[in-house]
Amino acid sequence: MSTDQVPGEDIRVMVVDDHAIVRRGLLAYADTIPFLQVIGEAADGEQAIALLQQRLTTGEPMPDVVLMDLRMPRMDGVAATAAITRAHPDVKVVVLTSFGEVERVHAALAAGAAGYVLKDADPAEVATAIRAAAAGEVHLDSAVARQLTKRIAAPQIGLASLTAREREILVLVARGKSNREIADSLVISERTARTHVSNMLTKLQLSSRTQAALLAIREGLIPPA
Repeated sequence: MSTDQVPGEDIRVMVVDDHAIVRRGLLAYADTIPFLQVIGEAADGEQAIALLQQRLTTGEPMPDVVLMDLRMPRMDGVAATAAITRAHPDVKVVVLTSFGEVERVHAALAAGAAGYVLKDADPAEVATAIRAAAAGEVHLDSAVARQLTKRIAAPQIGLASLTAREREILVLVARGKSNREIADSLVISERTARTHVSNMLTKLQLSSRTQAALLAIREGLIPPA
């Protein structure tokens, strides 16, 4: 599975939440979206990790995106996100959060989450966040982003370490562009775009595109979406 979702392909989703009624609601909504295919559900992080390992062992298709609650018993969403992104780097995690969970969201992003969506968001926004994560893009709620930008540690080297092209890449990543869209915009190959993104993240000592987007917002390179 590539980093960027191929247009037209179904996006396989796993839902992880300890509240059965929330899972039922998300599953029911997902059934109404043509491009979403729910292939599993779990009540906590431990069960989610076990189900992913089972799929890997049996050769069943892995989810493209895991929709992850943050507050759960046994293993919470932060620990589960770290474990999943470490063991299954091609599986993207989008965390479900409330406005007051900024510290947990920050921890989840540091653990490798690809994005987040508020629990009271419109269902269409949940679908947008899932699609963005599957495509290697960034989806940020502007209200939460304003709080999170204060918690993204300033890189020791800073933006000055970036080349002009890497700075362009940072802005495009912050605007939610996928590697394919970055390549088209700059008239370069997708492989070259991917390399620039990787170099940019390394220089800024960041672990995800979402963190890069938050840093760009904080530094005034783009306004909160």
